[in-house]
Amino acid sequence: MRKNFGLVVLVLFMASCNELQQVVNQLPSGTTLGNAEIANGLKSALEKGISKQVSKLTKTDGFFKNEFVKILLPEELQKVDKTLRDVGLGNLADEGLKVLNRAAEDAVSEATPIFVDAVKGMTFQDAKSILLGEDNAATNFLKQRTRTALYDKFNPVIKSSFEKVGADQIWNNLINRYNAIPLTSNVNPDLTDYVTKKALNGVYTMIAIEEKEIRNNVGSRTTELLRKVFALQD
Repeated sequence: MRKNFGLVVLVLFMASCNELQQVVNQLPSGTTLGNAEIANGLKSALEKGISKQVSKLTKTDGFFKNEFVKILLPEELQKVDKTLRDVGLGNLADEGLKVLNRAAEDAVSEATPIFVDAVKGMTFQDAKSILLGEDNAATNFLKQRTRTALYDKFNPVIKSSFEKVGADQIWNNLINRYNAIPLTSNVNPDLTDYVTKKALNGVYTMIAIEEKEIRNNVGSRTTELLRKVFALQD
């Protein structure tokens, strides 16, 4: 099958005017799929990634205890974290990190409807590019279609979350303690934009993990349609 797929790719790139369906129709027995089936298979894969992986991020510690997406302090505040730990204030530093990640967990709950709209709008041409693309082709498609809308949704939620969990007080306490340490430069950052962007990166990271799994692990193709569609790339 892998040899056959190599021939498919060669034909596709040598004759770019041909639709993927024309190529698919020439595959060995049992592999013929219509345009709609191919597009629906890719949509199913994206929806699977969203429901399985993104939902994990909305849970308590979905970011904070996930090393793939855990939000750390921005570079200019790394010295705050290190200095606090050096002087025995590690618990305070941990609490500061936790509220950043809690805000991201709150915000991600806003993501699913935006992703669903993007997936519904996928065309056969989109599906063709994704199917024959890199391991993160579907994730990149979603980035292009959703990043601005997700940022606009996440940002106010994160700001509100900071207020809800008392992040302002925690960070004021943390930074004030840091600023009171002799020979340190005063720091007063606005973290809302930073955490918003990190939350976005976390969402796309988890989708990319699921996409790669579906592409490379036959056992992750949990429906017959997924198995048929992704068999074309095996």
